[in-house]
Amino acid sequence: MITSPANQHVKRIRSLAADRQERRRERMFVLEGVRLIADALESGATLTLVLYAPEQLRQTPAGSDLLQRLQHLPVSYAATPQVIAAAADTVHPQGVVALARWPHIPPGKTGLILVIDAVQDPGNLGTILRSAEAVGVAQTLCSAGTVDVYAPKVVRGAMGAHFRLSIEQDVRWDEIGERLAQVDHVYAADPDARMPYYAADWRQPSALLVGNEAHGLSDAARRLATRKITIPMRGRTESLNVAVAASVILFEALRQRTLGRS
Repeated sequence: MITSPANQHVKRIRSLAADRQERRRERMFVLEGVRLIADALESGATLTLVLYAPEQLRQTPAGSDLLQRLQHLPVSYAATPQVIAAAADTVHPQGVVALARWPHIPPGKTGLILVIDAVQDPGNLGTILRSAEAVGVAQTLCSAGTVDVYAPKVVRGAMGAHFRLSIEQDVRWDEIGERLAQVDHVYAADPDARMPYYAADWRQPSALLVGNEAHGLSDAARRLATRKITIPMRGRTESLNVAVAASVILFEALRQRTLGRS
């Protein structure tokens, strides 16, 4: 059992959690928590290192189930709760932390593409990815300037979406334009638009562009949009959080694709 917080495995996990360039160089990212790591195993993710505290995992049924699986993995090591706390990024770790290789998920065929334009907050990006996976987005393209898709807070917020959703980051706008040339409608979420989001025809091959929290859509994104859409509101709030707005629109797209436009 690993008992020292100065262990080389702990240092490696902390280094990858903190350094975006190292994550990109090694194409690895950090997973933390019972649910996320169990989800990774169920999705066939390649785990390269797992540290787990047996006494913590035994405290819940889900943790006990995960413990049974981890004990048979050659890349997993038992450790004390203090070691897990040293390796973890959260304040109250659940007794398990791991490293995984970046998954490669090919684009789906639903005809719905999501473009994320320089969203900066990790929590917002994680929530958007979670909603995108939930509605069956075929592909998510993150422009340069968007927060790192594999940052620990993004990964936790996405709750396993990384293992099931086709995601590309640092995509150039000329490349995004080439992808969007294949769809019928490119809708840009804009609080100043007049067209309500539910008036858009999401049954056709479509794309949704969502912009930066402070500055909205970039000029490059606006040039690609064929229509601008908004979420009508009755209260005095000027605009919604970008993750909330994206989720509202994406689930309308799912509704139309499932039940029709009416």
